[in-house]
Amino acid sequence: MGFLAIALGASGAHGGVHDKLKAAGELGHWETAVQYHLPHAVVLLVLTLFAGQNALLRKAWCLFLAGIVLFSGSLYVLAYTGVKWLGAVTPFGGLSFMIGWVLIALSAKGK
Repeated sequence: MGFLAIALGASGAHGGVHDKLKAAGELGHWETAVQYHLPHAVVLLVLTLFAGQNALLRKAWCLFLAGIVLFSGSLYVLAYTGVKWLGAVTPFGGLSFMIGWVLIALSAKGK
């Protein structure tokens, strides 16, 4: 996921993808997708290292993955293709991120 965030971020910042996004006025959506994708990819790595037998952290991992796919993924596709109905999917990814963070907090409280 980290590699993918960097690759997508770089493609949106340079070359043909950048030119297409800029011409369509969609560069902002792409940048927002990257801004949420990369830090949550790091969170996935940390959760992978520390989740162990902690069920809440394992659930948080799944929610962060879903958040990346739904939030960032829908914004990437929306920005590149112009398919506007994907904007209806994006909030579900944001909700997944928020619930994941709540589960991490609850996990820490339980210690």
